[in-house]
Amino acid sequence: MRILNPPVFLLDPSEEFRPDTVIRETGWEFRKYRSDIDDPALNSVYQTYFDMHSNQTVDFVNEKMAHWTKFDKFKLPMLEALDLLNSFVDSSDPDIALPNAVHAYQTAERIRATYPNEEWFHFAGLVHDLGKVMALYDEPQWAVVGDTFPVGCAVAPSVVLQESTFSNNPDTKDTRYNTKLGMYEEGCGLDNVTMSWGHDEYMYRVLKHNNCTIPQHGLDIIRYHSFYPWHTGGDYQHLCNQKDRDTLQWILAFNKFDLYTKKDKIPDMAVLRPYYQTLVDKFCPGDISF
Repeated sequence: MRILNPPVFLLDPSEEFRPDTVIRETGWEFRKYRSDIDDPALNSVYQTYFDMHSNQTVDFVNEKMAHWTKFDKFKLPMLEALDLLNSFVDSSDPDIALPNAVHAYQTAERIRATYPNEEWFHFAGLVHDLGKVMALYDEPQWAVVGDTFPVGCAVAPSVVLQESTFSNNPDTKDTRYNTKLGMYEEGCGLDNVTMSWGHDEYMYRVLKHNNCTIPQHGLDIIRYHSFYPWHTGGDYQHLCNQKDRDTLQWILAFNKFDLYTKKDKIPDMAVLRPYYQTLVDKFCPGDISF
């Protein structure tokens, strides 16, 4: 099993700090962040989103797309690449230091228990976060994890910290990009929308490049699972087409299982590995170009 030493500290606020959960459990509201809150983890979440929302522009995303879709960083079989997530330590609780690969198997096993015959769904659950390997190549956290949103149009109200974190983003002052439609057309479909750069889009591109054969809605689950302003916030409907509306039901189903908690039983990854190897062999075999 490949594990790096020292580990990579990585906090994914999409998984660990959903605004509705935080508000319900602590009373802390994302859109009313106060700098005097004495909580390092929540301060880290705010800083991640501030940096993300300051820097994720149309030009930035295009540069990252060009860089990462060369697929020349490394080649590994899928499960060996997944082992690299064991190098990532949850920076919100480094003393516990559960490997991030645990979340992959937890998600896949939750799906498998509810949808035992949908093998493609199990596979999607297993690899949905594998794009986080970008962090091993010095990508900043804000370009790897967190909620995603479309660039090239006005920021919707349900984007986390929308009111307090976009003031430094030049696209918000660019008339080409700061209207409701921006550079898009009504009903153009999410396939034609440029999303903020992160592990979702990257892993989708990796799977497409390597001829993964799961259904398109499985690929779209991976591509949009962090697009909370759409699938949970209800925004950006004006950009969607019928394909997106049909896919939404699968993404909502997936997100019931994509919940990270240290209270869950830790899966025995060694025992589960042979089953998931059969799925890899079926849907995306061989060395994978990242």
